[in-house]
Amino acid sequence: MEMVTQQPTTKAPAEWFTGDVWFDVIHTGQEPSRMRANMVRFSPGAHTAWHHHAVGQTLHIVSGIALIGTRDGTVIEAHPGDTVTCPPGEEHWHGSTPDRFMEHLALWEGLGDDRPETTWLEKVTDEQYGGSRTSNR
Repeated sequence: MEMVTQQPTTKAPAEWFTGDVWFDVIHTGQEPSRMRANMVRFSPGAHTAWHHHAVGQTLHIVSGIALIGTRDGTVIEAHPGDTVTCPPGEEHWHGSTPDRFMEHLALWEGLGDDRPETTWLEKVTDEQYGGSRTSNR
């Protein structure tokens, strides 16, 4: 067992995000583990670009209200304590509402080789971000 040295908080790259987003790397697994875990903080209105993960992604909402969008136009509203899974290869985006900060735990896996874990695509349009929301509440 070992205590992991915490890395500094990192500002997310502008080419992959709209608005101010910061993340803390919690865990980057070393073989045989391929686990990845980041705590991600979105300022109001901030969100990712379209992207997909080779083996999927799980988002656990910690604070604020998350918006998660899919290519069919669905925008899911998720609240603290909610967990959303994105299957392998599903193009999606996620971020905060226009008026609140949002924090989520992002969990995904590496592939154990040189293939990309995440494929980043184009930016989300204002129309896509502002689409009608669905919620399980």
